[in-house]
Amino acid sequence: MPARPRPRARAASPGGELHLVIITGLSGSGKGSVVKVFEDSGYYCVDNLPVGLLRRFIELVRQTGEFQRVACVVDIREGHRLETLPKQMAELRRAPVRLTLLFLEASDDVIMRRFSETRRPHPLARRPSDGVNRVRAGIRAERRALAKIRADADLVIDTSKFNVHELRAFIQERVIQSGLVPGLRVALTSFGFRNGLPSDADLVFDVRFLPNPNYIPSLREHSGRDPKVAAYIRSFPQTQEFLQRVRDLLAYLIPLYTKEGKSYLNIAVGCTGGRHRSVFIAEALRRELRRLGFRPSVEHRDLRS
Repeated sequence: MPARPRPRARAASPGGELHLVIITGLSGSGKGSVVKVFEDSGYYCVDNLPVGLLRRFIELVRQTGEFQRVACVVDIREGHRLETLPKQMAELRRAPVRLTLLFLEASDDVIMRRFSETRRPHPLARRPSDGVNRVRAGIRAERRALAKIRADADLVIDTSKFNVHELRAFIQERVIQSGLVPGLRVALTSFGFRNGLPSDADLVFDVRFLPNPNYIPSLREHSGRDPKVAAYIRSFPQTQEFLQRVRDLLAYLIPLYTKEGKSYLNIAVGCTGGRHRSVFIAEALRRELRRLGFRPSVEHRDLRS
């Protein structure tokens, strides 16, 4: 039976936003199968892209304007160079690129079975002197090496219970078609009203109604990220009620913004100087939004450490 032709990647309109999906995760977790699903869905795909070429690759894609949706696999085959990925991810999240980091994993036993079936060596398998199974030792080493990248992922998928056909259906239906990829980019910014409002703010929350740590001598020189300052602000009942109300509001609004095709949501939180209350609230809202399944970035515009 002839191979089914794959659709070509959708060309980007001039000035259109580029969506980049970085697929990573454990060896044997199904990255190769997943990238094929993205390719069949119209993404231009690259397997085993060197981390050092990631930014240059994105620049070239944007310059040519030929592709609007791109997916690439970056994994442990890069060796120690993979350690630079979190830093590059942070830089790309500040760039005019819609970025999604997809992390795949599976249980040790499942990965060992898959390597046994394919008869391929695990990239980190070594012959340990204590007699531990080489593949299992490699899996454990890889989990440790990828821990920071996993923590920064927008979506973590355990493929243990999927065969290749079920995994393909899951990615197609639950990830691509459902809108989880791409998703709305949420950014939180703390600021001080004395220095003006952020020009790109979509939503602004004024927290100057909260008690000001600036009037507490022992807290004045510390920021809202300091545990003592955070404990002081959190101790007031209006703080907890405010966070709950804003959390509920954002849980209602963000899906609606996403449905309407909005790509960015910039949320600004302001107090007088932008050092204590707004910083604490922005950090607290980041934690609440992460619990809701979002991956917001945080910037403290007026904080001087």
